[in-house]
Amino acid sequence: MQKQLGRNTVVLLGIGHTNAHVLRMWKMQPIENAQLVCISNFSKVTYSGMLPGVLAGQYEPEAIEIDLVRLTQSAGARLIVDEVVGLDHQRRQVLFRERPPLSYDLLSIGVGSRPTGQGVEMTPNGCTPIKPMQTFLSRLEADLKRKSDGPKQIAIVGGGLGSLEIAFCLEQRFRTRPEWAGSARAPTITVITRSESIGSGILDSTQKRVRRCLKNRGIRLVTGAAVTGVNHDSVVLSGQQPIQSDAVIWATGAVAPTILGELGLEVDNRGFVATHETLQTKTSDRVFAVGDSGTVIGNETPKAGVYAVRQGPVLWDNIQRLLNDRCPRPFVPQRDFLKLINLGNGFGIAEYKGRSFEGKIWWWLKNYIDRKFMKMYQDYRPMPMSSGNDDEVPMKCLGCGGKVGSETLSAVLEEIDVPNHPDVLVGLENPDDAAIIKTHGGQVTVTTDFFAAPFDDPYLVGRIALLNSVSDCFVMGAKPTSALAIVQLPLGHPRAQCQVMRELMGGSVEELRKMDATIVGGHTIEGPRVTIGFTVLGHQLAEAKTKGMLRTGDQLILSKPVGTGALLAALMQCELSAEDYLPLVNSMVKSNAIALELIDRFSVGAMTDVTGFGLAGHLAEMLIASQAKAELYGREIPVLPGFQSVVKRGIESTLTPDNRALASRIEMTGLDKESERASMLFDPQTSGGLLIGVSPDSAAKVVRFLGDHGFGESAVIGTVTETACSPALKIRL
Repeated sequence: MQKQLGRNTVVLLGIGHTNAHVLRMWKMQPIENAQLVCISNFSKVTYSGMLPGVLAGQYEPEAIEIDLVRLTQSAGARLIVDEVVGLDHQRRQVLFRERPPLSYDLLSIGVGSRPTGQGVEMTPNGCTPIKPMQTFLSRLEADLKRKSDGPKQIAIVGGGLGSLEIAFCLEQRFRTRPEWAGSARAPTITVITRSESIGSGILDSTQKRVRRCLKNRGIRLVTGAAVTGVNHDSVVLSGQQPIQSDAVIWATGAVAPTILGELGLEVDNRGFVATHETLQTKTSDRVFAVGDSGTVIGNETPKAGVYAVRQGPVLWDNIQRLLNDRCPRPFVPQRDFLKLINLGNGFGIAEYKGRSFEGKIWWWLKNYIDRKFMKMYQDYRPMPMSSGNDDEVPMKCLGCGGKVGSETLSAVLEEIDVPNHPDVLVGLENPDDAAIIKTHGGQVTVTTDFFAAPFDDPYLVGRIALLNSVSDCFVMGAKPTSALAIVQLPLGHPRAQCQVMRELMGGSVEELRKMDATIVGGHTIEGPRVTIGFTVLGHQLAEAKTKGMLRTGDQLILSKPVGTGALLAALMQCELSAEDYLPLVNSMVKSNAIALELIDRFSVGAMTDVTGFGLAGHLAEMLIASQAKAELYGREIPVLPGFQSVVKRGIESTLTPDNRALASRIEMTGLDKESERASMLFDPQTSGGLLIGVSPDSAAKVVRFLGDHGFGESAVIGTVTETACSPALKIRL
């Protein structure tokens, strides 16, 4: 059973070092009567301290990433991947560009910093900024490949420790990679800084070691050089000759991100949020600014990750203190700390307590510290929870994976004597995607659908639930006009319930507005978890393309990839990766309104949408109604990224076994019914794609049309072979 909604909402804006500590502690010991919401522009976090090591081949990219999808899920926290545009301090709300505002009781801002580029004229795509770090490696790789024969000269602008580590690790990359090793083609590397010194305040003795290592590795160092422009082939300097470069990495000193100036908070002279020693902002004691985002006025420290890490326990303690009406405690920064520089070749340079050192031991120590730090945040195992009932039924999957199996529904409907009515044109006598009812003014298409929320993001759930419900109207050739909402809110504090309802309705109304429809009412109750659906009324625009209208020779087209059932099951088990999360969401929020245009433009025989009973189940319904047979091309069926991976790990929706019972009607060639590959046929879909039967001469045009309208993975997956009294589905690879 889902826990009740608490009175207080703690929001983390940005998941840098400090806020990440709060998320980790929440997982270990969540605050009573509260919920945690994490907001990020990205679904993963990249650890800056290990980023250069990837360039040197010391780490795989995955080793330096924190998967926010899995970590928030394991911690019982909400994750919102979206852009924040401001704050409403009076109402204590975070403002987004599209989604409804999010109320908070306490807010911690940790969005980091960005490299400064003020006063520098840059040609578009002329350089690769180090931030956002989540995309730096892919952007750099693309920049290095921009020239067919590879870059000849690389410039790194910035003289901080991070810039120096990038220089050393890039040189190691070019020294050891097969295409560069021992070759005169290996590019030269130049580090450019406007300061006469390097390393952001390190000792003279440490600077001497770094300069010597740069010289020995053939890395050019240019100091006292102010960059005024960046072109495609050079870096322009003030009062000096330009430095030729094929690729430029921009890693200058830290300045405030643009968003900090849009939050209505007092800032320092560089644009960072001004705070007290307690990390509370000068503007509001309910808002913290941490890490690079904040500046403790009167006790300023460099913008370095070590201070952000040390702020974590203070922030966690102060959040609890404020929620319990206690005075917060100050953050007291350390005066000195260990500095470690990765030379990329198994050696390192260290500085501590006025002395500098060099050798393999310092790389070993840096590697040990960094890996230990990341291990704390890459533990995605959910905290153990027990109801005390060993005989408890395993939790069912959510979304359309929570539907009752088709055999159960069929058995019940066969026992019930459903009365006929002359105004019901399409009903349970010949079941289809929606009912069509005659009215005094003509006829109306009616359908209903609902599910338990598969995401802990009510706004996203509202959008998907609405799109899932209206889809049946579209496939029947009807345009939705109005909807009645069916909502179950979790038990809890009224203020928290109001926030959930605001987001649910905000998401659903947004989608209704796009299709020129509206919401006209509904019903809301309390229960164990968020459950939402809609009864939708539609105006029939064309002849209803019922399931029984397949024709021999029709080509079967699937508009979206399958796999949502297993991926949502993986999400519940904290096994869905950030890379696979976004394609899943993007597929489910893609509207099936395109069905109306397909019916209008092409020779469509029959159409349905693929939802809870899976591809095989919904196609079987079409074949039974059409008294037809079909052959599917198993290799052509598109699947969502990550689906095969989670299925191989034994993860599937709890509805899949019921759907697999359909296998008795299916003849499979080259495909075992129990195989992992066959799971794509029985996987229940939430807001799935269209399954369309079209004439052979229209198939290529339909696929092209779908691709032009955002359904790039649509494909011809089969053929209706013949009519028959004993329907069958044949699968071949």
